[in-house]
Order: sequence, then C-alpha cells, then structure tokens
Amino acid sequence: MSDSSLTVKNLDHLGIVAGLVDELGLVDYLNERIGVDPRETVSIGVVVKAMILNGLGFVSAPLYLFEQFFVGKATEHLLGEGLEAEHFNDDRLGRGLDQLYQSGVSDLFVGLALQARERFEVKCRSGHLDATSFAVDGDYASEPEALVEGAPVPIRVTHGYSRDHRPDLKQFVMNLVCWGDGDIPAFLEVADGNQSDKSRFADLLLAFKQQWQFEGLYVADSALYSTENLQALKGLQWLTRVPLTLKAATDLVSTLPDAALVPTGMSGYRIATVCNAYGGVRQRWFVVASEARRQADLATLEQTLAKAAAQAQAQVNQLHRQEFACEADALAALESLAARLPWHDLTDCRVTPKAHYDRPGKPTADTPPTRITYHPDATLTLKAEKQAQYHRRAGRFILATNVLDTEGLSPLEALQEYKAQQGTERGFRFLKDPLFFASSVFLKSPERIMALAFVMALCLLIYTLGQRQLRQTLQQAQQTLPNQLGKATQNPTLRWIFQCFMAVHYVTLNAVRQVANLTDERRHILQFFRAPCQKYYLLC
Repeated sequence: MSDSSLTVKNLDHLGIVAGLVDELGLVDYLNERIGVDPRETVSIGVVVKAMILNGLGFVSAPLYLFEQFFVGKATEHLLGEGLEAEHFNDDRLGRGLDQLYQSGVSDLFVGLALQARERFEVKCRSGHLDATSFAVDGDYASEPEALVEGAPVPIRVTHGYSRDHRPDLKQFVMNLVCWGDGDIPAFLEVADGNQSDKSRFADLLLAFKQQWQFEGLYVADSALYSTENLQALKGLQWLTRVPLTLKAATDLVSTLPDAALVPTGMSGYRIATVCNAYGGVRQRWFVVASEARRQADLATLEQTLAKAAAQAQAQVNQLHRQEFACEADALAALESLAARLPWHDLTDCRVTPKAHYDRPGKPTADTPPTRITYHPDATLTLKAEKQAQYHRRAGRFILATNVLDTEGLSPLEALQEYKAQQGTERGFRFLKDPLFFASSVFLKSPERIMALAFVMALCLLIYTLGQRQLRQTLQQAQQTLPNQLGKATQNPTLRWIFQCFMAVHYVTLNAVRQVANLTDERRHILQFFRAPCQKYYLLC
C-alpha cells in the first residue's frame, strides 16, 4: 500500500496575474491604508488580490460565485499559506467591498497608480480622459439614504445616456484618465448614472492635476470643448476634438480647399493648421483629413442619398394622390414639401387638373364635370452644392489645442496623441467583455457598486501593466512571440498570453511542489515577465 500524497490544482495564467499584483505592491498598500484586523483570517489586501484573480480569471460572471471560483484552484499557492476557497465567501467579499468604499475608492486608486508609475517606470507625458456607463440589474433608490458625516458620498444609480444602448436599465458612470504610455489607468472616479460629460470633464481634469501635479498634455473627446470648459482650463495644456455641431467648425471643414491640407508623414492623413480664439481662448485648430474615414463617409453618404431619394419620391407620390381645390393650393403644398426635403429640390413643378362626374360611365364631350380637383407633381433634383459640401467635408475632423508653440506640439504629434485616446476606449471595452466582467452588475447598494468599480479599474490596471511590460521586454530583447494566427509579433495581447497558459497545474506529490504542463513554449513566454510572475511557476 502506497503512502504517497498527490494533489493537483489549476494554476493556468493566474500565476502571471498574481505576480503582477505582487510587483505592484497592492496587498501591502491596501493593508496599510485600510488596516488589518487580527481577528480576520484574510486581510483586505488579500481579498482584493483574490477579486483581481477572479476578475481576470476567464469566467463570465466574476464576483457572483466568488467562493466557487477558487475551488480547484491553487488558492494557497496564489494567495497565502493556509488559505482555501472557503475563506473567500460572500460575507468576506461583502465586508471587503464595504471597507474599500469607506476608505474612498478614488484616493485608493490614485495611490496605487502612483506606485505603478514608480515600480513599472510609466512615462507620464499625456493623460487621456474618457467616460463610460455600466448597466445594473435591480432597482435602486433614486436618492441615497441619510449620509454619515465624514463618510464618502454614494453615487446615484439611475437612468441616463446609455453608451450600451440599454436605456431600460439604471446605470453608473466610470470616469477614467489613462497615461499615453501603455494606456495605464491613473485616475478613477465613479459617478452618477446621469452624469453630463460636458459639465463634468473640466472639473475632473482639474482634480487630476491637483492629485498628480501633472503639467503635461490633457486629452479628451469633444465633450470637453465648450466655452465654459475652456475658460475653466486656463493654465492646463489641453487637446480635444471640436464638435462639428459648431457652425464655425462645419463651415471650415466644408469650405477648406483641398490644397490647404498637407501630408503628415502618417499614411492616409493630411492636416491644415488654422488659428482660432473660440471661447476667448487662443488656440490652434488642426483640420485633419483621413482617407480611410473619407471612403467610409462617402459610402455612408451614398446610402443616405439613396434613402432620402426614396423617401422624397414617396412624399411626392403621396402629394400627387391628394386632391386640392385649386391650383394655388397644390403649388403651395409643393413649396411646403420642398422646404422640408434635406437633400433634394423640386423642379418642373406642375399641377394636373382632374374632372369628376357623378354619373358612372364615360361622360360625353359636352357633359360638365361635377367638380375639378388639382394634383401636384414635380421632379426630384439633388442639391448639388450641398452634396459637394459633404464631399469636401468627408473624412475631415478638427482637433483643437491651446499649445500654440509648434515645437511644443506639432500637428502630427497632436494627431498621434488624439489617436492614443483609443487606449482608454479599449480599456472600457475590456471591462465590458463578458470574459472579464459581465455587461451588467448586481450588488445590494450603490456603495458596493462603487467598490466593485474600483476592483474593475484595478483589473484594468494590472492587465495594462502586464501587457506593457511584456511588449517592452520583447522589444528590448528584439524577440517575438506567435500571435493567435501563428505570426511573429512584438505586440501580443495579454489576453492571448493568458489563453496560452490554459491547463497548467500546480502539483504537490509527497510535499514536493512542481508545476505540470509547463511546456518549453510557456517557459519561453515567462522569461519576458519579471521574477514576481516567474516564482508562481517555480522558475525562480
């Protein structure tokens, strides 16, 4: 009879996640900021580490079945000696979320982002602000309960503009600022579900400046561009998009000669620089022409024109079937319709009289009609000048900045910085991917929703730090890894790397630990991560 003892636990990609959390110093930071109760088996820092493992663990409903997630996982190896799945139950999860809320999620996040900047050597040259909404299941009170003096103010979970096209659900809003270097989150605010970006963005950037003492370039979308916001942001260097709802912007993109646009050095883009003083603030406008966007805009225009022509013809036909008492009324109806048509003029306008008789059958030539009705008709003609304007403006948009010195920010650099705004948008898509976080959430209170949003942002912070570290190391070593299609790349996604580590096991045989199924390919990948990640695979 054998006395051997064998246990096999799933490790998968969670060792990489745990190593990144350790490298950030998250557990010690939260334990120090929030405090450790000696009566608790699991400290708040370890609870949040467990939440991050859960959030980045490839399950469709993270935090819903929190304890079950760790069943079969190498929990003790990942989270600490003596810790098992049952220690991470709903009660400890709930108390952990309450602790995070009471400590102020925005301040906690900034503190960890500061550590990330130091430990991962993040370059802080530009900050990119954006916002998104998250739908919630359940009914929440429209107003918070009585506030406790000195405690954080909870958000209002309510209806608002839904970026996910779910106006039937209540929601909350997440405001995020990310560094241009690697899309690393730097600032978090959880806000009411009906937040107006236009009225909030300027104050957010001012709060970010105060917390980070950041003197670089602030980048945001067109919600930032208003007279009030530009006046409020004096003293900050900003770059944003000018909404084409402004008449001056629409006129510029519609009338600017094509010859005024010069190549940028970036394939498919041309730029013209125009001085402006909108809102009483001296600034430069960059009219950008994108060839790819132009082709897409022209295709959309063709669809719009075809639809408009069909609708306009249907309206003319309907008008022709109507009966008017006199020719003047029929012509007036045509004039009224012409004024409402967005893309067409009515030409060759004419009115056809129609005689009506009371008796059935064909009337004789001398039979007088009982009455005469008048029926208008016309030919549709496309508004050539309007179509030409849309052809000129196709693919064009305007960026604005108060950095007046070309040496400080060239037109090409402005375009590159604005395109980097997509990094924050990618972060939001990441958080909304069902493989990481479900499309809607359900917790008992707005306070816990705020704490959950903090954990979600931490997952994004860990993910982007890991992806940036991997890519930088590959570039420095002049090495590549195969992507999903087997092609060599220096910019793999961390999601793909996570998938490459499926079915890696942590095995204990007679008290001897080893990692099973750690192939040469996986060992090769791990060399591009640092020691905190490698140690979970027993490589150092």
